[in-house]
Amino acid sequence: MNTEAQSSATSAASKVTTYEAKAYSARGPSSGLAPDTIRRRVPTARDVQIQVLYCGICHSDLHQARDEWRKVMPTVYPCVPGHEIVGRAVKVGSAVSKIKVGELVAVGCMVDSCRTCSACREGVEQFCEGPATFTYNGPDKHIGGVTFGGYSESVVVDQDFVLKVSESLDPAGAAPLVCAGITTYSPLRYWNVRHGHKVGVVGLGGLGHMGVKFARAFGARVVVFTTSPSKARDALRLGAHEVVVSTNSAEMQQHAGSFDFILDTVSAAHDLNAYLNLLKRDGTMTLVGAPEDASAIDSFSLLFGRRRLTGSIIGGIRETQEMLDFCAEHSITADVEVIPASKIDEAYERLLAGDVRYRFVIDMASLHGARASAPRTGAPRG
Repeated sequence: MNTEAQSSATSAASKVTTYEAKAYSARGPSSGLAPDTIRRRVPTARDVQIQVLYCGICHSDLHQARDEWRKVMPTVYPCVPGHEIVGRAVKVGSAVSKIKVGELVAVGCMVDSCRTCSACREGVEQFCEGPATFTYNGPDKHIGGVTFGGYSESVVVDQDFVLKVSESLDPAGAAPLVCAGITTYSPLRYWNVRHGHKVGVVGLGGLGHMGVKFARAFGARVVVFTTSPSKARDALRLGAHEVVVSTNSAEMQQHAGSFDFILDTVSAAHDLNAYLNLLKRDGTMTLVGAPEDASAIDSFSLLFGRRRLTGSIIGGIRETQEMLDFCAEHSITADVEVIPASKIDEAYERLLAGDVRYRFVIDMASLHGARASAPRTGAPRG
């Protein structure tokens, strides 16, 4: 941002009225998360003020809070993570027509975009050239500083980035849908996964378990690839038709050249070629996980079979609303373990150890001393 633009933004921010909200923030890379008080803007004409009921814990929350992405996305402290937000609209601005007070709503990874670039005009704001304003640790053009996320009692968001959630869905289980859910739904929908397709899901974690539910709901035959034989029963419960232990070469070979689509959700280093070779001619493998180190690709895995290797991130607002409506129709939510805010640091450590089935969700009522509930599941139909 140039000096003139900075001055303009600062001037505009100084005219915005704010209020104080309780939150959990990180004060530094090793500080952990602790109670804090932050500033939120009082809703303007286009804004919706949301009382946060639940906020999911995404792996990116941990990376951002601990400044592990400092090379590409350095953290500004204090940092209030959280972009899997479900809550109630408690106040709406005079120009808001989309949302009514009292409605169950959600906020995902974005709270604004430039609105004018080709991506925004096409409804894929996640690729905004601006770029999009992220729900936390992005520039806050309203009050200055950076945006604060959903580890808070309330958020204020422009109506265009607020999503409606069906009352038929468990709100805690619905929270991860606006990140983990849309991250897996979007590529499955884009590549037109449907009845008669054979779909592989690599990894059974926060993303993978949602991929299984969606692929099954789309009518595909679903095969889960995991390095953990102990997850086989869970994979079948979630909707998989078959489970392959990826370290078993004989099991892998049985599926060579048979998949229409493979969704790779793994963020740790692994051999992509082993899965590319399982694709049919003209099959597609899409990466939604982001390993820290670059992956080696054998060009012959792509050349022989005219196979495709693609990547995908979340989805635009329109598609995210479509996904939430689909979830309501098919009774799909994430399998979650609900925790009080005081256990966020413990949840981060368990997340690193893979000790969660399959998403932690913070009960934000715990900011006021209420007790969090027990683990919940959301089984697919069909």
